[in-house]
Amino acid sequence: MLEKTTQMNLLYDFYGVMLTEKQREFVELYYLDDLSLAEIAEQFEISRQAVHDNIRRASAQLLDYEAKLHLVERFERRREVGSRVLSILGNNPSQQECEHAATLVRELIEE
Repeated sequence: MLEKTTQMNLLYDFYGVMLTEKQREFVELYYLDDLSLAEIAEQFEISRQAVHDNIRRASAQLLDYEAKLHLVERFERRREVGSRVLSILGNNPSQQECEHAATLVRELIEE
């Protein structure tokens, strides 16, 4: 569940503005504020099922945006490569390691 929550939070950071106001509100309460379906339902005076359906649709929409745009995937790749470059450069690198780091940076720029 934690992995799904983390994934949804990241997707929300990138694509949340593309959701409806109601979807944003429910996603924020459920994933960011960690409220239960019952707590959200009580707050909005609707059924838990209605909250669940809304969150499910919003989650599907976020996943669909990622499938089409790949912004999170690119972000994760850049973060991974950046960490590798910092690791290489932080250990008194040889000339070959510096060249490898430069190659990684070039690949990022060209993406």
